Amino acid sequence: MGDSEAMVAQGYTSAPYGDYNASAATATVESTGQENASLVNGTGPEGGSSAPVENGKASDEVAVTAPGAEHGDNAVSTLSPEEERLWSIVRANSLEFNAWTALIEETERIAQDNIAKIRKVYDTFLAEFPLCYGYWKKYADHEARVGAMDKVVEVYERAVQGVTYSVDIWVHYCTFAINTYGDPDTIRRLFERALVYVGTDFLSSPLWDKYIEYECMQQDWSRVTMIYTKILENPIQNLDRYFANFKELAETRPLSELRSAEESAAVAAASDASKASPSESDGKADEEKSQADGSSEQSTKLETAGSTEPEELKKYIAIREAMYIKAKEFESKIIGFEMAIRRPYFHVRPLNAAELENWHNYLDFIEKDGDFNKVVKLYERCLVACANYPEYWIRYVLSMETSGSMDLADNALARATQVFVKRQPEIHLFAARFKEQNGDIAAARAAFQLVHSEISPGLVEAVIKHANMEHRQGKPEDAFALYQQVIALEKGKENSTVLPLLYAQYSRFSYLVSGDAEKARKILVEALDHMQPSKPLLETVLHFESFLPVPRQIDYLAPFVEKVINPNSDAQNVASSTEREELSLIYIEFLGLFGDVKSIKKAEDQHAKLFRRSTSELRKRSADEFLSSDRTKMAKTYNGTPLAQPVSAQAQWSGGYAAQPQTWPQAQAAPAQPQQWNPAYGQQAAYGAYPAGYTAPQAPAPVPQAAAYGAYPAQAYPAQSYAPPVAGAAPVQQPTTAAPQAYYNTYY
Repeated sequence: MGDSEAMVAQGYTSAPYGDYNASAATATVESTGQENASLVNGTGPEGGSSAPVENGKASDEVAVTAPGAEHGDNAVSTLSPEEERLWSIVRANSLEFNAWTALIEETERIAQDNIAKIRKVYDTFLAEFPLCYGYWKKYADHEARVGAMDKVVEVYERAVQGVTYSVDIWVHYCTFAINTYGDPDTIRRLFERALVYVGTDFLSSPLWDKYIEYECMQQDWSRVTMIYTKILENPIQNLDRYFANFKELAETRPLSELRSAEESAAVAAASDASKASPSESDGKADEEKSQADGSSEQSTKLETAGSTEPEELKKYIAIREAMYIKAKEFESKIIGFEMAIRRPYFHVRPLNAAELENWHNYLDFIEKDGDFNKVVKLYERCLVACANYPEYWIRYVLSMETSGSMDLADNALARATQVFVKRQPEIHLFAARFKEQNGDIAAARAAFQLVHSEISPGLVEAVIKHANMEHRQGKPEDAFALYQQVIALEKGKENSTVLPLLYAQYSRFSYLVSGDAEKARKILVEALDHMQPSKPLLETVLHFESFLPVPRQIDYLAPFVEKVINPNSDAQNVASSTEREELSLIYIEFLGLFGDVKSIKKAEDQHAKLFRRSTSELRKRSADEFLSSDRTKMAKTYNGTPLAQPVSAQAQWSGGYAAQPQTWPQAQAAPAQPQQWNPAYGQQAAYGAYPAGYTAPQAPAPVPQAAAYGAYPAQAYPAQSYAPPVAGAAPVQQPTTAAPQAYYNTYY
């Protein structure tokens, strides 16, 4: 057996992208016999090293560089102008899928037989998009074209590591093996490896058909029957056709040809123990002689089978018919889910909302069914089509954690954070919580630091969560230092939109943790002194002043409020008319509680002049509206806002952490206990990110009205946006349907 043939039989035993082994845990899931259990990790009977990894290898990242950057070969480093242009695009944004496909086409056109150049572009592309099984097939075809059979096998082995739960890639691999190798055992072992992973896939018919076709070519009818028996145990597509074909085979071949060696031995043993009568023995001998003479070949279907143990044949078929009926019953329960899956393969284009919701419903059903093996297989199928959506990775991790399978949970989280959604803040924030929950504080800090430094510097949600974790760990000074560092960085940016929110959160955090009202006030005063006053910032200050001990700084705040609601003609970053009117109303209510008559009259007159509303109109608000306004808005926001649905390859962190109300405590002495996270925080709009082209759902513009104190208005701050730290991301057409509510909706 040659080297490449041994690799096909035993599996790829070296890891091209690092040494992370994510498939070992799957061995505990399978229960398909000792031989199959050894093949779960891609090994043959001799027990080689494990290699395949479910749907992508959590590996070291491969840097996107032009071919000449790593190879000294002049033939490799020679690039056409178009190649240079396309390489520059993917170096700037390695997730620019269209540029990658254009680069591959251009390289194939230019390179011809320069296999080193072709390898470079495919290796780099497939490191970013390992689920694109069609490109693995094209890569293998290039290697076959230049006659490098060992390299073809290596590519296919890497392919089944990268997209393990793809029926198509296994069909291509098995077809290659059939056309290349003559040893049936080598080919059969490859088929059996494939069936361990995708044999129960509802759409696995092409693989089963290829296996049956091969064994029919070998005229090994007992193996064909064995394949049909395995098929009839599973609720897959075309089950009726398989049962009909099995019955036809059973009725056209002698039963002795259909039984496996083990079955034949069992029948012989039973026959010896049955103490058959002489007449029966003579009849059986005559029957066997008739078979040896080939007389059965010349009889009709029923005569052929019926002349040789008709009762045994009937039982033989009945056993498999019972399997078929049971599988059909389960198929009737899942057929609706399966028919709703319009795109079972991976693509960077976002899925529609209905298909995303269908996956959640399908997973709900299978989890309730209680078959752990089916649960794992369906999650892996789901994460081919939904690989770009952190919510499904998060759900998978939580499901495995709940079932006690921490190896699978860690495996899924590693693949998500290192390969598939590695540039999405949501998955790293979840990873930080998950690691903290399991006692790995260092890993939690590393996840936060990755977001701060690379994924989304200045992301307010990451700062808040990180600071609260440090507080939970008994290190409030580290939390204060974190706020100060991020604020210092944002102050260095021109027109930072998140700086007001950072100051507000820092002040709030400081007050709630330390109980030092004066320190909290100084933070807000510093904000007013170092940045352009804005409605969000002044609203924060007014709320804060509303419950602090006297004296209140009304005279100090008045000029800042005036500057926002009545800006000069040459003022920059002027607030909208709605924002200015809302702030004016909030200020009037604040003065109504804490100001004097003269200041109230001045504010009301100015409001009427600027916004053409009299004070009587202002007072027409009913008491019920006044009492329910902000409290109701806050409750609706916390209870009804769905988690944004990430992500695509060019995802943007859009939406509205700042849209959430932040409540200050009532006017009283500083609390003694530490701050507790509101469990509804996890539902805020900016916790997730919409795929490229998605936009966060926008609430209708509110009617300007005065706000009650004790809660920030629901639209207090402008939405913070996030774009990955790469340039050149192309916009994607917006879908017309809204994303469904996320499965993962708790916080910490």
